Amino acid sequence: MRDMSVDAGGMGAMPMPPPRADHTVTKAAAPHKMMEMMHMTFFWSDRVVVLFPGWPGERGAGMYLLCLLLVLALAALTEALALLSRRLARRGEDGGPATAASAALLTAVHAARMGMAYLVMLAVMSFNVGVLLAAVAGHAVGFLFARSRVRTGAARGTN
Repeated sequence: MRDMSVDAGGMGAMPMPPPRADHTVTKAAAPHKMMEMMHMTFFWSDRVVVLFPGWPGERGAGMYLLCLLLVLALAALTEALALLSRRLARRGEDGGPATAASAALLTAVHAARMGMAYLVMLAVMSFNVGVLLAAVAGHAVGFLFARSRVRTGAARGTN
Protein backbone atom coordinates (compact mmCIF):
# COMPACT_ATOMS: atom_id res chain seq x y z
CA MET A 1 0.00 0.00 0.00
CA ARG A 2 1.26 3.48 -0.90
CA ASP A 3 2.09 6.05 1.80
CA MET A 4 -0.54 8.84 1.56
CA SER A 5 1.84 11.44 3.05
CA VAL A 6 4.05 11.48 -0.05
CA ASP A 7 2.84 13.49 -3.03
CA ALA A 8 3.75 13.04 -6.68
CA GLY A 9 6.79 15.29 -6.32
CA GLY A 10 8.34 13.01 -3.76
CA MET A 11 8.14 15.49 -0.89
CA GLY A 12 6.58 14.36 2.35
CA ALA A 13 3.57 16.08 3.84
CA MET A 14 4.39 19.04 6.06
CA PRO A 15 3.14 18.48 9.62
CA MET A 16 0.89 21.21 11.04
CA PRO A 17 2.18 22.74 14.27
CA PRO A 18 -0.14 22.37 17.27
CA PRO A 19 -2.19 25.42 18.24
CA ARG A 20 -0.58 27.78 20.72
CA ALA A 21 -1.81 27.29 24.25
CA ASP A 22 -1.21 30.87 25.40
CA HIS A 23 -3.63 32.38 22.78
CA THR A 24 -1.28 35.26 21.98
CA VAL A 25 -1.72 37.03 18.69
CA THR A 26 1.14 36.57 16.28
CA LYS A 27 1.84 38.86 13.34
CA ALA A 28 0.33 36.29 10.98
CA ALA A 29 -2.90 36.26 13.01
CA ALA A 30 -3.10 40.06 13.36
CA PRO A 31 -5.35 40.54 10.27
CA HIS A 32 -7.77 37.99 11.72
CA LYS A 33 -7.91 39.89 15.00
CA MET A 34 -8.57 43.12 13.09
CA MET A 35 -11.48 41.45 11.29
CA GLU A 36 -12.94 40.49 14.67
CA MET A 37 -12.97 44.14 15.71
CA MET A 38 -14.94 45.31 12.66
CA HIS A 39 -18.69 45.54 13.07
CA MET A 40 -20.76 43.65 10.54
CA THR A 41 -24.11 44.99 11.78
CA PHE A 42 -25.29 48.54 12.39
CA PHE A 43 -24.27 49.99 15.74
CA TRP A 44 -24.29 53.37 17.46
CA SER A 45 -21.06 54.54 19.07
CA ASP A 46 -18.60 57.39 18.84
CA ARG A 47 -15.78 54.82 18.74
CA VAL A 48 -15.70 53.96 15.08
CA VAL A 49 -13.19 53.93 12.25
CA VAL A 50 -14.39 55.76 9.14
CA LEU A 51 -12.44 56.08 5.87
CA PHE A 52 -8.96 56.22 7.44
CA PRO A 53 -7.25 53.88 9.94
CA GLY A 54 -7.70 55.20 13.46
CA TRP A 55 -10.01 58.09 12.50
CA PRO A 56 -11.94 59.19 14.48
CA GLY A 57 -11.33 56.04 16.54
CA GLU A 58 -10.91 56.56 20.26
CA ARG A 59 -10.53 60.35 20.02
CA GLY A 60 -13.90 61.17 21.57
CA ALA A 61 -17.22 62.69 20.67
CA GLY A 62 -15.75 65.88 19.18
CA MET A 63 -13.82 64.03 16.49
CA TYR A 64 -16.84 61.80 15.88
CA LEU A 65 -18.99 64.89 15.24
CA LEU A 66 -16.31 66.24 12.89
CA CYS A 67 -16.40 62.92 11.06
CA LEU A 68 -20.19 63.13 10.73
CA LEU A 69 -19.93 66.68 9.39
CA LEU A 70 -17.35 65.54 6.84
CA VAL A 71 -19.62 62.73 5.64
CA LEU A 72 -22.56 65.14 5.47
CA ALA A 73 -20.52 67.65 3.46
CA LEU A 74 -19.24 64.97 1.06
CA ALA A 75 -22.79 63.75 0.42
CA ALA A 76 -24.09 67.31 -0.12
CA LEU A 77 -21.19 68.09 -2.45
CA THR A 78 -21.98 64.93 -4.42
CA GLU A 79 -25.47 66.30 -5.10
CA ALA A 80 -24.08 69.71 -6.05
CA LEU A 81 -21.67 68.10 -8.51
CA ALA A 82 -24.60 66.17 -10.01
CA LEU A 83 -26.28 69.52 -10.75
CA LEU A 84 -23.08 70.94 -12.21
CA SER A 85 -22.69 67.88 -14.40
CA ARG A 86 -26.24 68.26 -15.75
CA ARG A 87 -25.77 71.96 -16.46
CA LEU A 88 -22.50 71.36 -18.28
CA ALA A 89 -24.12 68.59 -20.34
CA ARG A 90 -27.08 70.85 -21.27
CA ARG A 91 -24.76 73.66 -22.25
CA GLY A 92 -23.21 71.41 -24.87
CA GLU A 93 -26.55 70.27 -26.37
CA ASP A 94 -26.65 72.87 -29.15
CA GLY A 95 -26.43 70.15 -31.80
CA GLY A 96 -22.78 70.67 -32.69
CA PRO A 97 -19.88 68.55 -31.58
CA ALA A 98 -18.55 69.19 -28.11
CA THR A 99 -15.18 70.85 -27.79
CA ALA A 100 -12.35 68.95 -26.20
CA ALA A 101 -12.21 71.42 -23.32
CA SER A 102 -15.92 71.06 -22.47
CA ALA A 103 -15.70 67.27 -22.73
CA ALA A 104 -12.67 67.26 -20.42
CA LEU A 105 -14.45 69.52 -17.91
CA LEU A 106 -17.57 67.35 -17.95
CA THR A 107 -15.41 64.25 -17.47
CA ALA A 108 -13.51 65.82 -14.56
CA VAL A 109 -16.76 66.84 -12.82
CA HIS A 110 -18.16 63.35 -13.32
CA ALA A 111 -14.99 61.74 -11.94
CA ALA A 112 -15.05 64.03 -8.88
CA ARG A 113 -18.73 63.25 -8.28
CA MET A 114 -18.16 59.50 -8.53
CA GLY A 115 -15.11 59.70 -6.25
CA MET A 116 -17.11 61.52 -3.59
CA ALA A 117 -20.05 59.15 -3.96
CA TYR A 118 -17.73 56.17 -3.40
CA LEU A 119 -16.17 57.86 -0.36
CA VAL A 120 -19.64 58.34 1.12
CA MET A 121 -20.43 54.69 0.37
CA LEU A 122 -17.22 53.55 2.07
CA ALA A 123 -18.03 55.69 5.10
CA VAL A 124 -21.47 54.11 5.36
CA MET A 125 -19.82 50.69 5.21
CA SER A 126 -18.44 51.39 8.68
CA PHE A 127 -21.93 50.22 9.77
CA ASN A 128 -22.25 53.15 12.16
CA VAL A 129 -25.82 54.48 12.40
CA GLY A 130 -24.61 58.05 12.89
CA VAL A 131 -22.55 57.89 9.70
CA LEU A 132 -25.53 56.48 7.79
CA LEU A 133 -27.80 59.26 9.05
CA ALA A 134 -25.16 61.89 8.21
CA ALA A 135 -24.85 60.54 4.66
CA VAL A 136 -28.62 60.52 4.12
CA ALA A 137 -28.96 64.00 5.62
CA GLY A 138 -26.11 65.26 3.43
CA HIS A 139 -27.75 63.93 0.27
CA ALA A 140 -31.05 65.50 1.37
CA VAL A 141 -29.47 68.89 2.10
CA GLY A 142 -27.52 68.77 -1.15
CA PHE A 143 -30.66 67.93 -3.10
CA LEU A 144 -32.60 70.70 -1.38
CA PHE A 145 -30.06 73.39 -2.17
CA ALA A 146 -28.74 72.18 -5.52
CA ARG A 147 -31.45 70.30 -7.33
CA SER A 148 -34.85 71.21 -5.94
CA ARG A 149 -36.74 74.07 -7.50
CA VAL A 150 -36.89 75.97 -4.21
CA ARG A 151 -35.06 79.27 -4.53
CA THR A 152 -34.62 82.16 -2.16
CA GLY A 153 -36.29 85.51 -2.83
CA ALA A 154 -32.95 87.09 -3.78
CA ALA A 155 -32.41 84.47 -6.48
CA ARG A 156 -35.76 85.36 -8.09
CA GLY A 157 -35.01 89.04 -8.07
CA THR A 158 -37.50 90.03 -5.34
CA ASN A 159 -36.62 91.58 -2.02
